[in-house]
Amino acid sequence: MTEVLGKFITFEGGEGTGKSTQTALLAEYLSDLGHEVVLTREPGGSDGAELIRALLVSGDVERWNPITEVLLLYAARSEHWQKVIEPALVHGKWVICDRFADSTMAYQGYGHGVDRVFISKLYNSVIGSRQPDWTFIFDLDPKIGVERALKRHTSENRFESMNMDFHQRIREGYIKIANQNPHRCHVVDAGQSVYAIHKEIAQIIVGKDLPNK
Repeated sequence: MTEVLGKFITFEGGEGTGKSTQTALLAEYLSDLGHEVVLTREPGGSDGAELIRALLVSGDVERWNPITEVLLLYAARSEHWQKVIEPALVHGKWVICDRFADSTMAYQGYGHGVDRVFISKLYNSVIGSRQPDWTFIFDLDPKIGVERALKRHTSENRFESMNMDFHQRIREGYIKIANQNPHRCHVVDAGQSVYAIHKEIAQIIVGKDLPNK
């Protein structure tokens, strides 16, 4: 088995929780500390996976059934893992990913009701036993988050357009995922200021407090 030298950090949460802002801040912070950082996202992150992303995140809400979504997501994840994430980790780089497999479990497993054992088996087949070193789950009232997300006015709004019950199930699913994986998951109050969240995350990863602002 190839030795994995780098660290793998994932950011998770519902729509409009501020994950993308925090991934960029953390990437800059870790780079300043001297780490070689790869900042990526899911679905997407590689050429083939970005093509699949376009199919998933735009178009009509009913465009795909939930099992098709899972299969498309894992097709994209397989490409992303093999071509971007795993090679970076093997070469000692720190990978920060805006969404990863917990999103599929939360959105399609808890949100849409796809069999969660089936999703877990797909993970084992595509990724194997490797888990993120840290996962930060951004928790926010989905009404606030979806309202924020829809203000972006992009074509990538398929999931944001789903009903609020779906988004509430996602939120509850993420909390269950965090409770099941306390060794890697940290729930973050996404209602805090941008800097307060960044400071909390940085302290967990490097064990050092940032100055107050």
